[in-house]
Amino acid sequence: MDKIKSLTGMLDLYDDGDNTSLPAKLFYLEEKIKDIFKSYKLDEIRTPVLEDTNLFIRSVGGASDIVNKEIYSFNDRNDKGIALRPEGTAGVIRSIVEKKLDQSNHKLWYMGPMWRYERPQKGRYRQFNQAGVEILGISEGAPEIEMISIICSIITEFNLENCTIKINHLGTQKSKESFCNALVGFLAPYKESLDEKDQHRLEKNPLRVLDSKNTNTQEILKNAPSIKEFLEPSALNLLNSIKDEFSDICDIEIDYSLVRGLDYYSGFVFEAVSSNLGAQDSFLGGGRYDQLCEKLGGKSLPSIGMAIGLERFAELIEVNNLLGKVISFIVVTSNLEPKAYKIAHQLRSLNKDIVLDIHLSEGSLKAKLRKANKNNSHYAIIIGEEELKNNTAVIKPLRNELEEQRTVSIDDLNSFFKSM
Repeated sequence: MDKIKSLTGMLDLYDDGDNTSLPAKLFYLEEKIKDIFKSYKLDEIRTPVLEDTNLFIRSVGGASDIVNKEIYSFNDRNDKGIALRPEGTAGVIRSIVEKKLDQSNHKLWYMGPMWRYERPQKGRYRQFNQAGVEILGISEGAPEIEMISIICSIITEFNLENCTIKINHLGTQKSKESFCNALVGFLAPYKESLDEKDQHRLEKNPLRVLDSKNTNTQEILKNAPSIKEFLEPSALNLLNSIKDEFSDICDIEIDYSLVRGLDYYSGFVFEAVSSNLGAQDSFLGGGRYDQLCEKLGGKSLPSIGMAIGLERFAELIEVNNLLGKVISFIVVTSNLEPKAYKIAHQLRSLNKDIVLDIHLSEGSLKAKLRKANKNNSHYAIIIGEEELKNNTAVIKPLRNELEEQRTVSIDDLNSFFKSM
């Protein structure tokens, strides 16, 4: 009988103790990013992974690649169109409208799996994990600054190098339309030179042409009008003030060609890129979407959000940043000794920052020490029959050759554990 395999682009995430693996990095990232979100007093929201397909058609845009090519959609037994969520913002706004919370301010975060039917590649899978922030109900200004502050905190927390936060402004509806008309007029003589994808973008959403990866299109756009020429002074002031105030914390660049791939974006937009990721260098992005709530049947609700692709982000994390101190707890006795395991239990309550790895399987001391070294443990705590009799333990350093092994009382072991 043939074995059943996982679907293309759908990964099993199993943390086997290898700190360099994608699962280990993802699990670590999730916890650290949650802590950052909570430090900004963001409230968690969890929405269903399945939604009405029309939610994404109305929010993301019927002409977008997500809806046309990438969305996982099907009809259920009642012949209702259902889709696996390809992004998080639409579900959050749907929830706010449905619960009639669209006249209040909200600072929210979410985390979970998303699905897009695209060609799997490094850092991009058909099922992927995303963390996001949505600040709802507050007009442009302070939320933009708060969002950039959150991004800087993430970059700083993980000691990321070669990262740049790119920012731009799409203007008001009027200035955006004026720029789009100017762009369409400029590109009209070149229309036949554009590939099929960019011709379609030019007809449905001209701004998306600026996001083209086609080298010929990019060459043509070098002489195109800039949105900077159409922006109001308030928009230019916002961009310049953010750059001036945060450039000493993170590298901030005003990029007037930056647009976002979803139709609902308006006003301030941004993305974080890293040269360490190669051609697909973006790992975080977002922007303002003041009209989305009304599009989904709610009231006017000015909003801004961002999303982080965790698999892509995991590529930037250094192995040394993954864990704090790891200590291996090794029991070497001829019989099962519950007292030894009780000591380990009590140690855990003394220091939550320590990872205490108890070696449960049978084996020689030598074999267990090999495993402790493989797991990158800083110390091994060894308890055998002699130690149990004398109420002591052996502390064996595994990383520092100059530090000597020593036998200590259980009280001294507790003090050692607390002090780390």
